[in-house]
Amino acid sequence: MNPADSATSPPGQIPKALELFCFAFCVGNAVWLGTAAMSGSWLWDPAGRLLSTDFLNVYAAGKLTLAGQAAAAYDWPTHKQMEIAVLGYDFGGYYGWHYPPFYLFIALTLASLPYVPATLLWVAVSLVPYLAAMRAIVGSAAGFLLAFAMPSFLANVLVGQNGFLTAALIGGALYFLERRAVLAGICLGLLTYKPHFGILFPVALIAGGYWRAIFSAFATALMLVLLSLLAFGPEPWLAFVKWLPVTSQTFLSEGRAEIEKMQSVFAIVRTLGGAEWLAWGLHAVFAAGVAVAIAAIWRDARHPFALKAAALATGVVLATPYIYLYDTVVLAIPAAFLLRLGLAEGFRRHELAGLGTAALLLASFPFVKLPVGFAAAVIVAVLVARRLFEAPRRAAT
Repeated sequence: MNPADSATSPPGQIPKALELFCFAFCVGNAVWLGTAAMSGSWLWDPAGRLLSTDFLNVYAAGKLTLAGQAAAAYDWPTHKQMEIAVLGYDFGGYYGWHYPPFYLFIALTLASLPYVPATLLWVAVSLVPYLAAMRAIVGSAAGFLLAFAMPSFLANVLVGQNGFLTAALIGGALYFLERRAVLAGICLGLLTYKPHFGILFPVALIAGGYWRAIFSAFATALMLVLLSLLAFGPEPWLAFVKWLPVTSQTFLSEGRAEIEKMQSVFAIVRTLGGAEWLAWGLHAVFAAGVAVAIAAIWRDARHPFALKAAALATGVVLATPYIYLYDTVVLAIPAAFLLRLGLAEGFRRHELAGLGTAALLLASFPFVKLPVGFAAAVIVAVLVARRLFEAPRRAAT
């Protein structure tokens, strides 16, 4: 049977059900955000005090850098005291600074503003390239609708996380890869601020022979390191290397940062009470399997690039051991490529239902606190795999 026979909608036409579903999620995100603002769950608490959120670690690191103490951002007690000074009161827990020193350029820029304007500016500035990437990948304004409809969209806005930036860099790299390899490499070089989201890109780029992108990514990363050394000296890098094992021990080995909220094989095993060696072993086997699959997909010339890109973007989410719900906004990238394919070839039977199920799983997280993000990524992977199996037969036909 011709794969096109399984299409449920004509090419070039967005199914009405998809439009309504995305619109409903957009409205839901807007209502939730408005409710959070009025109830004291966003920016300020009911007493009118600044809320402690993930963005606090960026702002406090920026304040220390502006004070000429960039290396102190990696010292947990010193950094925590700056967080308290920013809020004006002590709070339970700690928002640690774990990023490479070149991310301090963003931190110090934001810290030059008052806290609330800095938070809103960061959300807006990181949102723009995410929206641009989604629009470019889909090839129409439907990309905006899909971008705003992502359930994890709200998580990034509420806590000021950097999921939008991560998704934008991954989406930008994949969008530019066949058009402008150097720009794709620049995106990947910038992605080294979260290197665990780039672990599968070397596998795919080598398998596909995208050497210009590889060299561009390496040159960009090297330039970022050199610029940070010139601006801040070697001390922040020494502090970063010193505290990195402590971060790994605290977040992954001991699971102090609510490991049950992580969305990976490693975190699932640890949450279920499995030993650390077992969690690492199972995750390594799983991630290796994903890497082998990505290499095979990217070596096969019969697969269209959009499917290769969707597979890689999904694999990135599945392969990393360290991923929270806000990072699952990256799943918007493979969803955008699937939407592009659906508009070009027609949507496959149950494809829209699968994407809808993945979205509902992500939206359920605040109520169930389960690894629903991992389950959503698996569903997207199955949808991509289904089209991949069709591609050789379609090429032969």
